[in-house]
Amino acid sequence: MKAAGLTKAGETFLAARDLLLRHRLDHEAAVREFRWPAFDEFNWALDYFDAVAAGNDSPALHIVDENGTERVRSFAEMSVRSNQLANFLRERGVRRGDCILLMLGNEVALWETLLAAMKLGAVVSPASSLLTPADLQDRVSRGNVCHVITSSVLAQKFDGVKGAFTRIAVGRNIPGWTWYGLSESSSDAFEPEGATRATDPLLLYFTSGTTAQPKMVLHTHQSYPVGHLSTLFFTGLQPGDRHWNISSPGWAKHAWSSFFTPWNAEATVFIYNYDRFQAKQVLDALVRHRVTTICAPPTVWRMLVQEPLSDYRVSIREAMSAGEPLNPEVIEQVQRAWSVTIRDGYGQTETTALVGNPPGQALKPGSMGRPLVGCPIVLLDDDDKPADEGEVCIELTGSPVNLTAGYHGDEGRTAGAMRGGYYRTGDVAVRDADGYLTFVGRADDVFKASDYRISPFELESVLIEHPAIVEAAVIPSPDPMRHTVPKAVVTVAAGYEPSRELAREIFSFARHALAPYKRIRRLEFAQLPKTVSGKIRRVELRGIEDERRAHGERGPLEFFEDD
Repeated sequence: MKAAGLTKAGETFLAARDLLLRHRLDHEAAVREFRWPAFDEFNWALDYFDAVAAGNDSPALHIVDENGTERVRSFAEMSVRSNQLANFLRERGVRRGDCILLMLGNEVALWETLLAAMKLGAVVSPASSLLTPADLQDRVSRGNVCHVITSSVLAQKFDGVKGAFTRIAVGRNIPGWTWYGLSESSSDAFEPEGATRATDPLLLYFTSGTTAQPKMVLHTHQSYPVGHLSTLFFTGLQPGDRHWNISSPGWAKHAWSSFFTPWNAEATVFIYNYDRFQAKQVLDALVRHRVTTICAPPTVWRMLVQEPLSDYRVSIREAMSAGEPLNPEVIEQVQRAWSVTIRDGYGQTETTALVGNPPGQALKPGSMGRPLVGCPIVLLDDDDKPADEGEVCIELTGSPVNLTAGYHGDEGRTAGAMRGGYYRTGDVAVRDADGYLTFVGRADDVFKASDYRISPFELESVLIEHPAIVEAAVIPSPDPMRHTVPKAVVTVAAGYEPSRELAREIFSFARHALAPYKRIRRLEFAQLPKTVSGKIRRVELRGIEDERRAHGERGPLEFFEDD
């Protein structure tokens, strides 16, 4: 497939993309033949997107609100509007290298801004609408933010934020802010101010900070736009697909599957906006809008299977999940109802998809798959030796494209993560004889009990199969005999109440489902502390547990197996 007006860089990128489309169902051939396209200069929005968008009336973006409002934009319209916005932003002082804090919901302006900023060579720092003014102050200060683009309904969050930044509001015109709507009067002919180097900065993500101040992850004009070719291979998207990624803006997963990957495939990004998740509404939207590919977190899949799935005649060809394991029965229910198998994958904010189960590959229960195209994955043990169990690492000798340029403003952290010729993910996995990897847990979450290595991830995966448990976190609990024992902190599902009887039932369930050395010895009913992105703060739970055991105290809803 070749679009008119492609630059040489655009042709090189498209050739790499088309190779993956040809080998969509052949993992071995794709891994063998794929090579990352090499660029000195590359601007995805100019060299690729504008070329495939020229005269292209196919829908690039389709947003539906629960009140029935729909907004559809073609590839051609997105190209033109992003040109107008780029000119508008340039007129208001946005320059190459300037950092734009972007805090918008799933609205057309979000996609327009990402394209426009890319064309200008500006750096975008995506932000969740859940952030507090203190969070925003941190980002403005440490990210050297020069411009803020946000919704008019969120603008008040910046009232006390200090800094000399341009303020642009999407929605209604409000005092003290420039109205985004004025961009529609700008010229739709855009000329870039010089070439964009492939290594120029593009995205600045603040990670969720489960243990410390959020890290600033920097991505370039190649690491995410080009790097997401690996994600394209994992998802199996094809031109013309209608892809729905159930994810909130502000986090890397949104850029993964609601921007770069579908548009790399020339597919439609579909969005259904709702104030509160309701499984029936989501299922109705899947049917009504003929969604062909979907990626959703495990929590969403667990809620969807509460409905009679076979009653919904969906058009889904590919279904994906990521972030944590799905209960086997959820996967089986979807397979029975829709003849579609939910596939798992793995990656980080610092990377694109690294490991996965692409279409056509044999699946193994519990495994997150095999290394994807262009991903030289090595497992390193505690002695930094390659092993079949160890930290998931990327060999740097092959110059992998889909990797962060580093942690902005923190050379020490960057050097630590990339020491010894490897990028170190901090995640532990085990590899079987066929090369399939199974996630064990965060390196700092894995612990020993009675000298046995315990993966919280594995135990949590079993616990959430109990109908009364909606979420679980397993931590080490200090014990005078065994050093530590596994303790589960769980949140109960609707219709259940924490009690001594329910604790006894869960202990019994875990005893039959887990090997003796993995047995849950202590249990507490509680709401789990989380970061703003929804990650469980196990470090906080461990601190509370250590303090309690040191003073011989118990929580009001805490039970020991010995009881």
